[in-house]
Amino acid sequence: MTYDRQLEAYNIANNKYKAGLIREVEALQMDVELSEAANTLGIARVNLSSQKRLFKEVMELNLNDSIIVESSMAYSEVIVDVEKAVQLALENRNELKEHEIQIELSEMEIKRRKAAGRIQGDILFNYNLIGTNKSVLDIPVETSFQDSWYNLRERPGNFNAALTISIPLIDWGENKARVNAAHASLEQNKLQLKGEKISIEREIRTLVEQMASSLRRLKLLEKNVVVAEKSFEISRQRYTNGEIDSQAIALERERLNSAYISRLESFIAYKLFLSDLMRKTFYDFEQDLPISRSE
Repeated sequence: MTYDRQLEAYNIANNKYKAGLIREVEALQMDVELSEAANTLGIARVNLSSQKRLFKEVMELNLNDSIIVESSMAYSEVIVDVEKAVQLALENRNELKEHEIQIELSEMEIKRRKAAGRIQGDILFNYNLIGTNKSVLDIPVETSFQDSWYNLRERPGNFNAALTISIPLIDWGENKARVNAAHASLEQNKLQLKGEKISIEREIRTLVEQMASSLRRLKLLEKNVVVAEKSFEISRQRYTNGEIDSQAIALERERLNSAYISRLESFIAYKLFLSDLMRKTFYDFEQDLPISRSE
């Protein structure tokens, strides 16, 4: 857009110079500014190609694949219920689930430590069927199998039982200390979970406020662009009529470019806030749909 406007200004200045309405130095200045705009456009195209290749590399695409970049500035005004956003974040954030798992493990550790200081016993039952028989080397294999089957049916099986009891007498307070340490670990995990919840709630509330502020700024800059476009069009017409010089039209062009860039930066910031909120709540507020999660 900058190049196109500069090219238009150059053509106007060149025609005016040929008609003897402006000095040669002013026409030469327009030529220099056109060359600078062309050079800036060329650098922008190189950067765009570089970013495309980088994107293909990140996405593991073939570098020869074609990518079309859409420069649409359309957006939807998303009004986020902050309480809903906080609740979704508290329900879906992996950090909280990890803390909850640690709490469960700490509770299991307490039970295990307490059980280690109590009387413990093991009961073992064993029952064997014995089907062996005395044999000598000269007994045929068939006879040996028959005798073994006979003993298996006729001889009674062996049965035994064992009871082992472990009674802790003196541990010099070691187990009690371990139980207390497990309790301390549990309380620490609970405090970490509580702190993480507070941090997430603060984070989401701040993010929603920032996104709303970004939306208001974007709407304001949309109006600013409209005003800048009208102002530039008036200045362009005045320059054509010879009412202002090249410096004045260049200043108006810079103001218009600044308005476009400010709107673009605000648009990107707004989109990033939406994306960040979706990532931190697992909910797409723009489409009003939950984000599917792979377990």
